[in-house]
Amino acid sequence: MFTDLSPKSQDLIDRLKVFFDLYIYPNELRHHHELNAMRHNGAPWQTVSVVEELKIIAQSQGLWNLFLPHSYKGQGGISNLDYAPLCEIMGRVSWSGEVFNCSAPDTGNMETIERYGTDAQKKAWLEPLLAGKIRSAFLMTEPAVASSDATNIQCSIRREGDEYVINGRKWFSSGAGNSKCQIFIVMGKTDITAPRYSQQSMVLVPRNTPGVTVIRPLSVLGYDDAPHGHMEVFLENVRVPVSNVLLGEGRGFEIAQGRLGPGRIHHCMRSIGAAERALEMMCDRLQSRVAFGKPLSEQSVWHERIAESRCLIDQARLLTFNAAWRMDSVGNKGAKAEIAMIKVVAPNVSCKVIDWAIQAFGAAGVSQDFWLAEAYAHQRTVRLVDGPDEVHRNAIAKLELAKRAILVQPKV
Repeated sequence: MFTDLSPKSQDLIDRLKVFFDLYIYPNELRHHHELNAMRHNGAPWQTVSVVEELKIIAQSQGLWNLFLPHSYKGQGGISNLDYAPLCEIMGRVSWSGEVFNCSAPDTGNMETIERYGTDAQKKAWLEPLLAGKIRSAFLMTEPAVASSDATNIQCSIRREGDEYVINGRKWFSSGAGNSKCQIFIVMGKTDITAPRYSQQSMVLVPRNTPGVTVIRPLSVLGYDDAPHGHMEVFLENVRVPVSNVLLGEGRGFEIAQGRLGPGRIHHCMRSIGAAERALEMMCDRLQSRVAFGKPLSEQSVWHERIAESRCLIDQARLLTFNAAWRMDSVGNKGAKAEIAMIKVVAPNVSCKVIDWAIQAFGAAGVSQDFWLAEAYAHQRTVRLVDGPDEVHRNAIAKLELAKRAILVQPKV
């Protein structure tokens, strides 16, 4: 089982909490107003000025690229277990991750390039990403097929001489519309005759390559999730050098498994932070409102919900810590069961706690005046991103059955 957090992690937790108190929470309203003004002016995909200002402060304080498990030129080098409570804190404010260069999908993309990219690819794309100068997108999901099974992907990556020619349609490509997004990681098929899990490859595609068209933003339960958004992207005869392939042809599925492991647990860490904040808001609201002659906090139904929320959150947190520890100990592949379990548990817990908080707030809970409605929409979406609940439950069940398959032989 996992051990206590390292002194380095505890120091970062303390400093991050101070940063939130000084700079993040006081600027939530400003961020909201700036983003709404951008929408009003028809430019919701630009950078938000308050975020850019806070990035400078965060970087100067060493609160930068905290997610990177392997040190790259002096940056990162923190374990998944040590990062877990830091990412949880960031989950309390949805836009805060970018302030520390720790937002999705950039974190997963940076880890992918750091782990699987060539030196030239790292210099061209990883270094500006780590510096926060550019952003990125991951193009995997497609509208025409059930993309939860990555072998269904139809996007074609055909080699012609020293180039790949890419044709396909992707959607829910998070970050693809942001003005700072300059690089896509595109998953497609390079050889449809190869074995099932060796047909896919991943290729780096610069955003400004001819043939790349961002068609439209897709809303999430009515929210545009600006300024990064989720885009539908059309790739028509897009040509990139063969040197842009990651790891090699036919290695795309392998890379996807390596990339999505950290991405999944990062989502779960943030989900716990969102649930924790929702519980705090619920308790404060219940103690400040009176109905039927006594505070709502004295109604027994709310005692049940508060207690259940605390139990659920702490269970999810411990399960997340265990998954992070396993990733550090045996690698992402060895921790696949623990990653799958927490990917099912954390967003479901967060949805339930936020839903109860909305009930405590009444009609205000679903309005734009409070954070809860947007938080619920985001957490409900997390149940789909990086694989839906059903895929992860299926994987868990298969692993459990495999444990008993050797011991229990069917009778003929």
